[in-house]
Amino acid sequence: QVQLVESGGGLVQAGGSLSLSCAASVFTFANYAMGWFRQAPGKERESVAVISRSGGRTYYADSMKGRFTISRDNAKNTVYLQMNSLKPKDTAVYYCAAVFTLILVGVPHKEYEYTYWGQGTQVTVSS
Repeated sequence: QVQLVESGGGLVQAGGSLSLSCAASVFTFANYAMGWFRQAPGKERESVAVISRSGGRTYYADSMKGRFTISRDNAKNTVYLQMNSLKPKDTAVYYCAAVFTLILVGVPHKEYEYTYWGQGTQVTVSS
């Protein structure tokens, strides 16, 4: 069983930055692709960013490109999401997700592809 715990959410003004972290309790973190998803009120959960097992490949949803950066530290069992130039429409609950994969450079970015989910952390961007 993999447990994921997100942290770092909060309230920020438009144009500001936030950094999210997700700590995973798993013996072989490097065997898991990791993703960040978000869900705004009244909307479906959507993909934000994904990072491959080794960190060598990443995926970003179009609206996040150039503003968000996903990274991971396999020695610390942690994945990060640096969010810059935040906009009010970025307001959502942000979820960390993990999936075991044999594909070293895979970046699955569909919700159904993930097995484990964190409880989410709220990000609110004020205008």
